[in-house]
Amino acid sequence: MSSLVPPFTLEAATRKVRLAEDGWNSRDPERVSLVYTPDSRWRNRAEFVSGRTEIVAFLTRKWAKELDYRLIKEIWAYTDDRIAVRFAYEWHDDSGNWFRSYGNENWEFDAAGLMQRRFACINDLPIRESERKYHWPLGRRPDDHPGLTELGL
Repeated sequence: MSSLVPPFTLEAATRKVRLAEDGWNSRDPERVSLVYTPDSRWRNRAEFVSGRTEIVAFLTRKWAKELDYRLIKEIWAYTDDRIAVRFAYEWHDDSGNWFRSYGNENWEFDAAGLMQRRFACINDLPIRESERKYHWPLGRRPDDHPGLTELGL
């Protein structure tokens, strides 16, 4: 397998995307924060986050609100040190209202392969529970579960 540090190959960029998906599906803010540089900068919707401490706080708030969170990411494009991703995740709030959130992310990596910048645009679509497409047990998406393209998303 090719290295997971820049410059990326298609294989490395695709693997980086799946590892990011796996990390976020863990819903472990501390674990997730370790793939970002200590001074990583984010724009997530209209919120600006800087550094691992703020990343942990942001993700802790996010997953306290977005219950039963399940995410699928798919590579869109890549260059030497950047990867563009599209994603969709399903979750419900504490009143039982379900949503599918769609978005795009642009990532930039340092020479060690840590993400130093992340820009995310996300839209939430209310769905009925019967419209859910992600039914695996919480945690990592099984390898045989369809991705976004196969699900028509």
